[in-house]
Amino acid sequence: MAKYKITIDEEECIGCGTCVALCAENYEMTDDNKAKVKNPEVDELGCNEDAKESCPASCIKIKEA
Repeated sequence: MAKYKITIDEEECIGCGTCVALCAENYEMTDDNKAKVKNPEVDELGCNEDAKESCPASCIKIKEA
């Protein structure tokens, strides 16, 4: 079982792409210009923590699973 669960509040997302720039291996932009988590359950946070901390809309949430 994964240690962390990552979610994005799509209503709060402003589509700036900061998360993709900082952590392209786990974030991508959708056709409606919102960020999407590629792998919502991870064992190690890695760059996901940087993406969360740098998000200007504070819409990335990380919880321990």
